Amino acid sequence: MTAPLVAGLVAGYGIAVPVGAVGTYLVSLTARTSLRTGACAALGVASADGLYALLAMAGGSALAAALRPVLVPLRWASALVLIALAVLGTVAAVRRYRGHQLATRPDPPPPGPGRAYLGLLGITLLNPTTVVYFAALVLGAGSAGTARPLEQGVFVLAAFAASASWQLLLAGGGALLGRALTGHRGRLATALASSGVMVALAVRMLVAPG
Repeated sequence: MTAPLVAGLVAGYGIAVPVGAVGTYLVSLTARTSLRTGACAALGVASADGLYALLAMAGGSALAAALRPVLVPLRWASALVLIALAVLGTVAAVRRYRGHQLATRPDPPPPGPGRAYLGLLGITLLNPTTVVYFAALVLGAGSAGTARPLEQGVFVLAAFAASASWQLLLAGGGALLGRALTGHRGRLATALASSGVMVALAVRMLVAPG
């Protein structure tokens, strides 16, 4: 039982540790809201990773083959969603900053924990790289069709736990950042930085070969 546990932890950290647009958005969201909201958003990301790990273990080669024909459209859809989020985030941040300076309207209410969870879950589920990553790991290890249900369950839970621990660490960092950057200029800077990374990741996604 140790092998699927270690494999799941490695798989979970492998997909979670590289901080891309989702990780940056998670830090920025926590910095602008609260640790509770950020933790729920972090669990949303981890839930998507765990779901894809479950699909990869259950589907194996059939899942990878089914997704291959639509990988390019999914990549375009994911990139367009990231760009839209970046634009909306930038516009909202600039409006909040100007609205505060002109004292004409208050900041809109931040998303609650439930909305943050569902939002990050949906954003992460749009990324086809995650399911291809887990499918490749399972197929490469030759365990998709030979692992027992208990071993598959251990793998999925370990992958979820690894992803959740890393995402919660990012949320904690966002909470500390939020305490340091309490002014409106700091919030504008974090929002603009998050939007910039989202656009960069979307462009890289579109120009990637295959």
